[in-house]
Amino acid sequence: HVQLVESGGGSVQAGGSLRLSCTASGYTYRSNCMAWFRQAPGKEREGVAHIFNSGTTEYADSVKGRFTISRDNAENTVFTVYPQMNSLKPEDTGMYYCAVNTLCVWPPSHAEFKHWGQGTQVTVS
Repeated sequence: HVQLVESGGGSVQAGGSLRLSCTASGYTYRSNCMAWFRQAPGKEREGVAHIFNSGTTEYADSVKGRFTISRDNAENTVFTVYPQMNSLKPEDTGMYYCAVNTLCVWPPSHAEFKHWGQGTQVTVS
């Protein structure tokens, strides 16, 4: 049973920082990729970043230079991914979701992911 648990959202002023986390358990494929999406009210879900188990990352142009994603492989089937979000802007506001898949392409399509976290709200004012 695959489970993704997110934490770390909140409200910050523009220019501030937040660190999210998503712990995945039960995903047995050695080759895997975790992607982060966000969805603002009235807008489509968009890919923000992804990271492979190798550590390779990709970022959306809108967050390059401000967001950094890292990964901690605690066990073979348990790992945690940490998006560090700096210099936050009001347009970064939205619900942030993590998702895991065997492979990732850029930009990620939410339709390709079967396993999702519950979402965490980020509000920048």
